[in-house]
Parts: sequence; C-alpha cells; structure tokens
Amino acid sequence: MASANYSRFLRFLQEDLAISSSSLSIALRHLEHDPGPLPMILWRYGLVTLEQLDKIYDWMETA
Repeated sequence: MASANYSRFLRFLQEDLAISSSSLSIALRHLEHDPGPLPMILWRYGLVTLEQLDKIYDWMETA
C-alpha cells in the first residue's frame, strides 16, 4: 500500500471505525513479529469485530 493510501487507511480506521490509537499501535507491533495483512492482525487480536473487518475490506476495494 502506497504511503498516502496507507495514511488514508489509518485515518479511516480511526475516524470511521473509531479504532483507538493504542489498538492500532498494538496491531502494528504484532505486525512486526507476525507479518500479514493489517486487517487480519486487527481481527485476530480482537481489536475489530467481523462487521468492522467487512467494512475495512469494503473500503480497501474502493480505495
């Protein structure tokens, strides 16, 4: 994901889905040790619901 798109993605997570900065920090730390798509890391660690995960993938398809 390009840098500008990644910034938009993080902003979407925080503003539209109300995912806290601390939750994102946790996910990003796990991402360093357990590479994979960020949405799946968020879901795997219980930081987003399945409904939010669907919204994330919908956003990614249209971005």
